[in-house]
Amino acid sequence: MANAEVEAVDFEPDDDDLMDEDVGDGSPSRAAATIPRLKSAITGGGSSTPKKTKGRGFRDEAAAEADRNARMAGRFDSLDSDGGPGPERSIEGWIVLVTGVHEEAQEDDLQNAFGEYGEIKNLHLNLDRRTGFVKGYGLIEFEKFDEAQQAINEMDGTELLTQTINVDWAFSKGPFRRRNMRRRSPRGHRSRSPRRRF
Repeated sequence: MANAEVEAVDFEPDDDDLMDEDVGDGSPSRAAATIPRLKSAITGGGSSTPKKTKGRGFRDEAAAEADRNARMAGRFDSLDSDGGPGPERSIEGWIVLVTGVHEEAQEDDLQNAFGEYGEIKNLHLNLDRRTGFVKGYGLIEFEKFDEAQQAINEMDGTELLTQTINVDWAFSKGPFRRRNMRRRSPRGHRSRSPRRRF
């Protein structure tokens, strides 16, 4: 098996290799001469034009990077931020994120609970497609900042349908504050490796 010789296989058929069984008397007919030969998928058919390829691995990386840089150099729409951490206004209003919502809660339950703090422009409860129950969070949009702030201050940590809900801003600018922030080592959250022994 180690000394096995490998013979190169030619995938291009020669003219005399073709079978003339369908012709009848053995002479080539005009109908057979007009049928185009199929191109080989392995050899590319012997055509002089370069083979077109698609996908990630076949494109010119320099041209792709130049195209990406040209697209990313454009100016994007953004909301004005006044600097410093704090709540961020969405395009239409102030959005409050309510987490810990009971799975059988309805939009009317959140409307009644948060409606006393101001006019609710939009209220959205995402449902689980498989079960049809609420996923556990809701988004409530208020027109005015003061109304949203009052709803956050008074409803955070309260109980709604036998579950404690947490209420906070959906969008904030600046660094995200964690409630259970532990002091971390300068190396991050990796454990220290033991010393190497030589």
